[in-house]
Amino acid sequence: MNHTYRILTAALVVFVVFVMGSCSRTNKSSIDEGEEESNTELALNDTYDMVRSGARLILAYNPQSNSFKGTVENTTAETLKRVRVEVHLSNGKELGPTSPTDLAPGKKIEVQLIATSTDFNGWTAHPEVGEGEHGHGEEHGEHDSEHGGEHDREGKNEHN
Repeated sequence: MNHTYRILTAALVVFVVFVMGSCSRTNKSSIDEGEEESNTELALNDTYDMVRSGARLILAYNPQSNSFKGTVENTTAETLKRVRVEVHLSNGKELGPTSPTDLAPGKKIEVQLIATSTDFNGWTAHPEVGEGEHGHGEEHGEHDSEHGGEHDREGKNEHN
């Protein structure tokens, strides 16, 4: 009886671990309230969908335009100040940040970051809110063209 109990318990543990692992792979949306960037590199056909500091960023790579297109939305009941988006390419180049924009509660805007190179096979992204990494009017002020996201400093590693 004791042997049967151990086998059933082990089978149950394996089943629970399998189910939990399957659920985490299929869930594309997650919440990351931390200030650090995600180290999970996405493939070119993946979609980024995450909430950070109340800003939900949904972003995907478009190979035809060699750009990253999507939306950023305020998921809070307060206005988010100076919301902007960055993309980091697998080749070490950085796109953005987009022009800082205040987002009212529930407001959603479209974002686009255009890559000037094609020598990358993965990427990471994140929204920034407030006076964080690029928010003090330093040399990193507004890097965008009037097209709302093109970054003319691709390749400058701004986080060193």
